[in-house]
Amino acid sequence: MDLPPVGLGTMGIDDPDAVATALSVGYRHLDTARIYDNEAAVGEGLAASEVARDEVTVATKLWIDNLAPDEVGPAARESADRLGVEAIDLLYVHRPRGAYDPEATLPALDRLVDEGLVRNVGVSNFEPAQLDRAIDVLDAPLAAHQTELHPLFYRPELLSHARERGYDVVAYSPLAGGRVREADAVRSVAAAHDAAPEAVAIAWATAKEPVAAIPKASSEAHLRANLAAADLDLAPDEVAAIDAVEREEELFPE
Repeated sequence: MDLPPVGLGTMGIDDPDAVATALSVGYRHLDTARIYDNEAAVGEGLAASEVARDEVTVATKLWIDNLAPDEVGPAARESADRLGVEAIDLLYVHRPRGAYDPEATLPALDRLVDEGLVRNVGVSNFEPAQLDRAIDVLDAPLAAHQTELHPLFYRPELLSHARERGYDVVAYSPLAGGRVREADAVRSVAAAHDAAPEAVAIAWATAKEPVAAIPKASSEAHLRANLAAADLDLAPDEVAAIDAVEREEELFPE
C-alpha cells in the first residue's frame, strides 16, 4: 500500500463536515471501525467531498464479534454500505479476540479480496507470533498492522517485525490523548523547533519506517497542524531522545 504519512483517525468523530474538511485540506487516508459507530458519518463526509474516491484510502475494522467465518462477509458488506463505497480499501481484524481464529477468519477475508469487496487486509493489536501466523495463513499479502504508538508507549520490536516481513505500521493514538505534552524530551524538542509537542510526536512517529500516523482531529486548525507535522524534520539525536523516554502508558491495553 502507499499510505500517506498522516491520516485521520476518526474514533469519536460523528460529524461528516469534519471528514469533508479533512479531505479538503489534504488528508487521503480515513480510518474508522464498526465499533466506533461512525462509518455512516465518515461515508457522508467522503461523499460530500470533491476529492475523487480513488484518491482516498478508506479503512475500517471488524470487531471481535464479527470474526467467525460466516460473519466476516456480511459484516464487511454492512460496513461498505454504511461507508457508501463499492470496495473497502483496507479492512482490519480489530483485535485477535472473541471469534477470531486465524485458520477460519483469515480465509474469509481472502474470499472478500477475491470478490473485490476488500482491496487490502490488515490486522490490529497483534503480537509478533500472531502476525507471523496471519502472514502464513493469508493468501493476500498483509498490508498493515495498526498498533498504539506514541512517545509514552513504544514497541520497537513491532517496527522491526514490519520491516522484516514487508507491511506498513499504522500508529493510532500518536498524541496519547494529549499526554505527549507530559514528556520532557518531547517538550524540549518542541522548544528547539518552535513547534507544538503534538507536532513533534507525529514527526517522531512518521520518522520511523514504515509508520503512518492517524491522529484524531476535527477542527480545521488541528487538522492542518497534524498534517503539516510530517514535514517537521527531527535530527537523529532528537528522535533518539524521544525513543529513550522511560515512561510507558498504554492507553488501550488488551
